[in-house]
Amino acid sequence: MFPGFSLRKVRERLGLTYRDVEQASFELAQRHGRHEFIVHISRLADFENSGVVPGLHKVFSLCAIYHLDLNEICQWYGIPLGAMFGNGRNIPRTHIAAPPRTVRLPVHFDPGFDPRRTSCLTRMVESWGQFEVALLKNHHHYIYGYIGQEDHWMEPLLRPGALILIDPERQTVETGGWRNESERPIYFVDLRKGYRCCWCMVEKNRLLLQPYPLSPCAPETYKHPDDAEIVGRVIGVSMRLIAE
Repeated sequence: MFPGFSLRKVRERLGLTYRDVEQASFELAQRHGRHEFIVHISRLADFENSGVVPGLHKVFSLCAIYHLDLNEICQWYGIPLGAMFGNGRNIPRTHIAAPPRTVRLPVHFDPGFDPRRTSCLTRMVESWGQFEVALLKNHHHYIYGYIGQEDHWMEPLLRPGALILIDPERQTVETGGWRNESERPIYFVDLRKGYRCCWCMVEKNRLLLQPYPLSPCAPETYKHPDDAEIVGRVIGVSMRLIAE
């Protein structure tokens, strides 16, 4: 369906005239102090009738005025917003990443599924659903990180390309209490010019970064917190065991 037709259909369903939309956009622009949010009558007519694609500020205004979901209006223009994360290229450097908008999760299992036993999950799931991961940011303080394709610091424990979940409220480096290397806390570290995901030790004002024993990387030491700062502790990971 022509995107402009969808915009016009929504506007007419809401009983809004061109001038109503223009006035509402003026109020929105005044509220935020940016004239780019203004949708003039002539411009709205172009969006609806001439195939003109609105810019980011205009899209925001139309979504706000019409109470539209951003994902929906992006779909009208052929932008697969929900698949954005999966369409990205492999990045060589480790960095903080935006969370994937959706994650496919099982919502109904086969009656024979036994959670106590290891099984092929795909065969036991009768239906799958989409879970809005991005909504978690409204309720939790967690952030996401991405292990770069050239980052082998924690390999094979954390492989390049892994997506990690970070708790930024846990920035104190623990000095012991774990029973094995799998339980040892892993931290996400800001090096000002990049990031490290690794084990850490603090000695006075020095932060020692330690790679996994099987990694080809060597330990590094930085002045703390001037040259290196703990972003948070890694509390979750999603990764492939074999590269594609």
